[in-house]
Amino acid sequence: MAEPLPPTRSRIPGSGLAKGLAVTLRTMTKKTVTAQYPDAQPELPPRSRGVIGLFEENCTVCMLCARECPDWCIYIDSHKETVPPAAPGGRERSRNVLDRFAIDFSLCMYCGICIEVCPFDALFWSPEFEYAETDIHELTHERDKLREWMWTVPAPPALDPGAEEPKELAAARKTADKLAAEAAELAARTAEQAAQPEPPAGGTTAGTTTDATTGTTSGTPEPSKPSDPQDGAS
Repeated sequence: MAEPLPPTRSRIPGSGLAKGLAVTLRTMTKKTVTAQYPDAQPELPPRSRGVIGLFEENCTVCMLCARECPDWCIYIDSHKETVPPAAPGGRERSRNVLDRFAIDFSLCMYCGICIEVCPFDALFWSPEFEYAETDIHELTHERDKLREWMWTVPAPPALDPGAEEPKELAAARKTADKLAAEAAELAARTAEQAAQPEPPAGGTTAGTTTDATTGTTSGTPEPSKPSDPQDGAS
């Protein structure tokens, strides 16, 4: 047997209308503040998604951003170049060179997937949003235009005082300390070699003189050993 439902509260007729009018009256008594755009620029949060900037030096043409884009609005063209070996006898390598990087913002839905999947930090969000155009074709920004947006990208926020140091900084500091130690060791070895006395330039010994005209070497004769009288007797 089903349990009976608890009795509902009896609502006063018109209570919902009274609440709505109360909200309207409270809003009417507040001072209205109108942002005078475009004379006054809005204060946007630091992580606003306005436009995407390209840091071309970090791009390796891995194509991850173009493949993961759900709108297929990223266009990338590249070619391969052969790099000579760094050391004699080494092997030549090939690398990708970026020819074109364009984003069609008329198709972009500002999801940020391309920025998240980029493994080399080549794409960044900029809070700039004033790039409306009268022609839809002008909303396709090429690499030069995307590079200009990089100057409007805000600096990253500071880390927490108790946060761990990023792995990149730790690796860079370790490499710098190693190079500094090697340089100090090399300087100490050089100073030690400079402090050692230099050997004499000529091969002559003490007590000898060389005649410049004849090239003969004369020296002080050693004293003769006195002869033994028994030698003559024998």
